[in-house]
Amino acid sequence: FWTMRQYAGYATAEESNARYRFLLSQGTTGLSVAFDLPTQIGYDADDPMALGEVGKVGVSISSIHDMARLFDGIPLDQVSTSMTINAPAAVLLAMYIVVARRQGVSENKLRGTIQNDILKEYIARGTYIYPPAASMRLITDIFAYCREHVPEWNTISISGYHIREAGCTAVQEVAFTLANAIAYVQAALDAGLKVDEFAPQLSFFFNAHNHFLEEIAKYRAARRLWARIMRARFGARDPKSLQLRFHTQTGGSTLTAQQVTNNVVRVAIQALAAVLGGTQSLHT
Repeated sequence: FWTMRQYAGYATAEESNARYRFLLSQGTTGLSVAFDLPTQIGYDADDPMALGEVGKVGVSISSIHDMARLFDGIPLDQVSTSMTINAPAAVLLAMYIVVARRQGVSENKLRGTIQNDILKEYIARGTYIYPPAASMRLITDIFAYCREHVPEWNTISISGYHIREAGCTAVQEVAFTLANAIAYVQAALDAGLKVDEFAPQLSFFFNAHNHFLEEIAKYRAARRLWARIMRARFGARDPKSLQLRFHTQTGGSTLTAQQVTNNVVRVAIQALAAVLGGTQSLHT
């Protein structure tokens, strides 16, 4: 089965921790952390630039103590965690590793994903901090570190979701996502990494909209295209390097506050399309 990974994050680490415990008790099989906007762009909660935004759209994390409270009582070797964080991804991943060590968990036992996709921030979302070249250096450094020390971790979630929400079509979603993926692979190769050493830890993130058959076809086509790109363009030989493993979120832009019942039907259709398209994890 796919991983059931509901996206969640309340204002404080304590509130979010309570929510994660509840989700796990109800059958959720993976965690997905929503961070507030200041955390996403590297501001502490007490920074004047963060005024009015702290804890608004997710949990506020300013220190290792916040991260420890966020996962208090949750054994990190027994759950996979996805963190939707990009520009400060290296910092948040480091905090997570420190919390795991304090629990007595070796980092080579950790499973999860860090979004770490800065190119789609420039294209569609806007929570970037550094210029492109410096950002790409941070990303490939994460590839290198995790290859050696956190081998079960997905080092990036190359995201078409946000680009689709910004208005592109299903075909354009795949095109932009794979173009970004090619840029990341090339950057890693330019940094001296070997393709079959880092490519098995790459992952993807797609949208699911209402056009049922088109969405299923989109996922299947993306998978075939990626395998072809990795083999023909980059010379990958490890079968794991050819796999397009992806998370899916149902399309927020397809829903309206005024049509709650219709939203339920739309999300059900979208989720089914993702499952039939072969998604590895899903949230609605």
